[in-house]
Order: sequence, then C-alpha cells, then structure tokens
Amino acid sequence: MQELTIQTPQRETMVDITAQVQDIVRNQGFQDGMLVLFCPHTTAGLTINENADPTVVRDIVTTLRRLIPHQGDFHHTEGNSDAHIKASMMGSDLRILVEEGRLLLGIWQGIFFTEFDGPRSRKIWLKWFPTAVST
Repeated sequence: MQELTIQTPQRETMVDITAQVQDIVRNQGFQDGMLVLFCPHTTAGLTINENADPTVVRDIVTTLRRLIPHQGDFHHTEGNSDAHIKASMMGSDLRILVEEGRLLLGIWQGIFFTEFDGPRSRKIWLKWFPTAVST
C-alpha cells in the first residue's frame, strides 16, 4: 500500500492530486490493473471531475457551501457537521483503471481531494490490484 500526504490550505477546497497519483503509478511500476484510492477522514473525500477549468472547482465548492452552510441546525458539538455531510456526498474512495502505466481518465478529468474542515495535513491510501495474467 502507498500513502499520499496532502496539506490543505483552507477550510474548504479541492486539491488536484492527478499528477501526484500518476507519479506514484509510474514510480511503482504499475502497468495494467486497478488503483484504489481511499480517504480515511470523515470531513474530507475524493472525487473525479474537470481539472481543465478552475472555475469548475470554484462552482462545486461554492454550491456545496450554499446548500450546506457552515452554521445550521446541527447537533454535532464539534462545529463541523457541514464538513461531515459534504464529505459523505463526495465519498471516501475511487477506483481508477490503469493501462500501460497510465491512469485511464477522460480528457478533462482529474482526481481531487476534497477538504471541508481544513486546513489540515491529510492522507490518502492507495492500493494496487494488477490485472491477472493468464497462462
């Protein structure tokens, strides 16, 4: 298993980690198979979305902030209920196909770590599942 550490710069943000994940695939010599990414945090998550236009990230974060405001009728006493809800909407894992050492993503797709209770130092766990070779 590999581990990727991310330092998030603010309370709510989406960090494009596509290049870092591709570097891990290349450096570990992964060729054909599936890469699983898992976020072990309850106020952060993972998603795949457009990474060519930064206004997409802005629109996602702004819309989530509007739909689930930081202050609301929450009972959780830590003051981050909105972060738990937003992280649940994003999800905690991704599965990405890898072929010939390259992530199989669409032309506009990127991998994002989504932070909703930062800034913090966060981790993502990566597990490699190679394609079975038939004999």
